[in-house]
Amino acid sequence: MKKLHGAALVGQSGGPTAAINATLSGVILGALENRAAITKLYGMRNGIEGFLEEKMVDLYGLFENTEGEVCRDKLDLLCQTPAAALGSCRKKLPDPGADPAFYERLLELFQKYDIRYFFYIGGNDSMDTVAKLTAYLQTTDYEMRVMGVPKTIDNDLAGTDHTPGFGSAAKYIATTVSEIIRDCAVYTVPAVTIVEIMGRDAGWLAASAGLPALMDRPAPDYIYLPEVPFSMDAFLEDVQCALARHPNVVVAVSEGVRDAQGRYAGEGTQSGAADVFGHRYLSGTGKALEMAVKEKIGCKVRSVELNISQRCGAHIQSATDIRESVDVGIHAVQAAVSGKTGCMMAMERAAGEYRISFVPKEISHIANAVRSVPVEMIVPEKNNVTKACLEYIFPLIQGECIQEYIDGLPAHFIIE
Repeated sequence: MKKLHGAALVGQSGGPTAAINATLSGVILGALENRAAITKLYGMRNGIEGFLEEKMVDLYGLFENTEGEVCRDKLDLLCQTPAAALGSCRKKLPDPGADPAFYERLLELFQKYDIRYFFYIGGNDSMDTVAKLTAYLQTTDYEMRVMGVPKTIDNDLAGTDHTPGFGSAAKYIATTVSEIIRDCAVYTVPAVTIVEIMGRDAGWLAASAGLPALMDRPAPDYIYLPEVPFSMDAFLEDVQCALARHPNVVVAVSEGVRDAQGRYAGEGTQSGAADVFGHRYLSGTGKALEMAVKEKIGCKVRSVELNISQRCGAHIQSATDIRESVDVGIHAVQAAVSGKTGCMMAMERAAGEYRISFVPKEISHIANAVRSVPVEMIVPEKNNVTKACLEYIFPLIQGECIQEYIDGLPAHFIIE
């Protein structure tokens, strides 16, 4: 397939991660390595929403010096910066046939800026955007290549072994829960600590709380995931059994756990509000379980909600995660320049010693699908994960990143 010559557009969408800027740096590097095809690289401010308002930044101008050399120090600093440097959005695109005017406006802007390459860094909802844009462009004669570049701490994207951002979040969670367990162990008074961890439909993040067990270190007594029905009665029985063994019980729970009828465990403490994609805000699960323990068991109890800290804890990035996050961006650009479009750049794990390869996969097979924790990775009692689950996650948290500090605090790269 012939090479396209023109500008590229890159954006970040959905919830930020500690690695999404590393992926952006990979796209920048990939584009700079392909200057013969990619004449300019625009960064969308606040994703597709910002592009519709023509809010963009010249990324070549930002990451090249006056001699045309790559500013590696800036890219390194970008990699250690949490959140989305370009800003994000949660805009749900209409179906191409339902709102032709919307897509005609997009096409008008693509033509205005000679956009021939489109890279969207995001999770499930962002891949929906990639799929819809791909479908629309197939109805036009405008030559353009569209690539989804994965990110999400939830690790719930289909078609890929894991997602950039998950490894660093898993490292943060395993470390934080381990520290919570150490803190709880100093007292002899019977007490229960419930740690609420992100995860609406997939429990990969909560599962990572169990990683210390692989090293024979203290881990949560129980871990509850949304993949299997949650029973409040069984949960209270589990807590009582753990209290009979030792005075300080620590439990990890996904925010999205729900009973056999689909009712969220924290429903009584939640607002019921939802985002544009129909996802309900689930904060409050830990508090609901705390109230149940207090009422039924009566011991000292508290809940800890890790909240957004688990996705922005860049001070404890996984070196493996950051390296792969950069590489997935580079490979996405290389694939697009070589002729691929309508794809997401997926990661495949080789058998045996941990090794990852990058493979473009059709977006139509990925968008709007959820990759859950396999049931065989959850113990029959539905209150913990198996060793195989932990061994799957373990390589993704390996290695520590060298952080640059200024006046005792981590330095960040801010795109003004």
